[in-house]
Amino acid sequence: MRSPLQAQIVQWLVAPGDAVQAGDLLLVLEAMKMEHELRADRAGRVSERFFAEGETVDAGAALLRLDPLAAPQDAGAGAGSAAVAPAAHAQPPGPRDDLRRLQQRLAHTLDGARPEAVARRHALGLRTARENIADLCDDGSFLEYGALAVAAQRSRRSEEDLIANTPADGMVTGIGSVNGLIFGAEPSRTVVMAYDATVLAGTQGMRNHAKTDRLLGIALAQQLPVVLFAEGGGGRPGDTDMPIVAGLHVGSFAAFARLSGQVPVVGIAAGRCFAGNAALLGCSDVIIATRQSNIGMGGPAMVEGGGLGVFRPEDIGPSAVQHVNGVIDLLVDDEPQAVATARHYLSFFQGRLPDWIAPNQQGLRDVVPENRLRVYDTRAAMDGLVDQGSLLMLRTCFGIGIHTALARIEGRPVGLMANNPLHLGGAIDADAADKAARFMQLCNAHGLPLVSLVDTPGFMVGPAMEERAQVRHVSRLFVTAASLRVPFFSVVLRKGYGLGAMGMTAGGFHAPVFTVAWPSGEFGAMGLEGAVRLGYRKELEALPEGPQREALFESLLQRQIANGSAQQMATTLEIDAVIDPVQTREWLARGLASARVAEPAGPRFIDTW
Repeated sequence: MRSPLQAQIVQWLVAPGDAVQAGDLLLVLEAMKMEHELRADRAGRVSERFFAEGETVDAGAALLRLDPLAAPQDAGAGAGSAAVAPAAHAQPPGPRDDLRRLQQRLAHTLDGARPEAVARRHALGLRTARENIADLCDDGSFLEYGALAVAAQRSRRSEEDLIANTPADGMVTGIGSVNGLIFGAEPSRTVVMAYDATVLAGTQGMRNHAKTDRLLGIALAQQLPVVLFAEGGGGRPGDTDMPIVAGLHVGSFAAFARLSGQVPVVGIAAGRCFAGNAALLGCSDVIIATRQSNIGMGGPAMVEGGGLGVFRPEDIGPSAVQHVNGVIDLLVDDEPQAVATARHYLSFFQGRLPDWIAPNQQGLRDVVPENRLRVYDTRAAMDGLVDQGSLLMLRTCFGIGIHTALARIEGRPVGLMANNPLHLGGAIDADAADKAARFMQLCNAHGLPLVSLVDTPGFMVGPAMEERAQVRHVSRLFVTAASLRVPFFSVVLRKGYGLGAMGMTAGGFHAPVFTVAWPSGEFGAMGLEGAVRLGYRKELEALPEGPQREALFESLLQRQIANGSAQQMATTLEIDAVIDPVQTREWLARGLASARVAEPAGPRFIDTW
């Protein structure tokens, strides 16, 4: 048997007279400080060794003589070099020591190592960070980053204490698959980060900031969506293993904000989410929160420390407040529903669906009452136009003058917004304008076409409105629409009046790919009743108050209604068509099939508000 390389003999495992089988270890060589095992390439009996331990041998040097056994095992084998690759051997009774140590260490990071903490969590009706991640990600798809991290507190706590009580430094991070069975492996890859409220109250420590930064960098570079479970108490003052004063050089907040408009970002809040955790949550495209959640830029300790009073955690930013004021986009009952909602939301940015069910379109003919003064719910039109089960309403308690939703039409994701005649007759106030403008930004950033259902008498006016900076708020509709890269489609259901209607049609009736109207559509530079009272003031005031003046007003109004009808608008080409409501979905589907999303031009982000 000959040496495969120049090396030093470290150890002989056989002596003259020993019988060996193919694959048996003969000796160990050392070269470049690395040990090489040489094994027999055939069965035989050792008759002579040519070198002693410690001697150096050249490549090809004869190391030992291996004579055939009395009953040769391999009669066809000739003399050659020893085999370097190990042969198959029986498995040892357990894992090797290094693997066993790793398994033991990783076990400390799992929920099973901390049954008391998990029990306390469940007693609150809440799940652990790992339970939420397991529910969100497809089975077996989550690859965890930084699992072995512990809190940066070695100068004040033992290693055993840190391993037992600060697993993963209170934050579980990694990449998993969400909706992979529907959209495939690549579109489903998602960065998932979850603060662990059972570890140091889910606070932000030095190492979980480092883990956050690592994953956010990957998300940006690989263009992966991000889901953040944000429960926790903000910055942690107890980390002592670094020479800092205030710790304000943390890059996590800027890194998280950098994702805005680049990839879909989902924030989920259950329990208490305060301070730094809330700041990250607020940078998300959409915030999903449970009814028992509290969200605030300062928890009780910070509020009291600022001399602002003593409050219970549940008094600060309860969900009932944060849903109405627009902080919460989607309010859900519990964490399982939050996770299901997150999966639904992400699906709109993962691709088209090949299969869908269309609602019965006949019902659209009855959505708008024949009585032009009768209010109705435009959500019925939204639900009737999109694929069954696809409608996901956003910010339902804020800016209620405009409905916003994600949905699908023939499997294709779209953004859908509609005026709400049940609120101020459909007039657009400051909150509704903010809600619609930000929604357009969201769809534009992530390439979703927009569909606008119009029924508005215009922008809300009056002294009370102007006290709320109405001029600035409603103008956001025009500024946002001017930079859209996604196709925009407008359908006028009934009222299409003035600047408000223009704001709902991307700035003007010819700005969308098409602007069509239902037969119930009516148009004017302002509300028709107001137009008559202003335009014909002299004629009306010439008659005494009473039946005669009212009769003239009604006559003039009917003339305006007829002149501003959808069909009259179509004759002057101010709109593209008047259609049967039953045809609306077909118009939208064909429009979506031919429209194109332009490539992003320049930096983009989504307003937090």
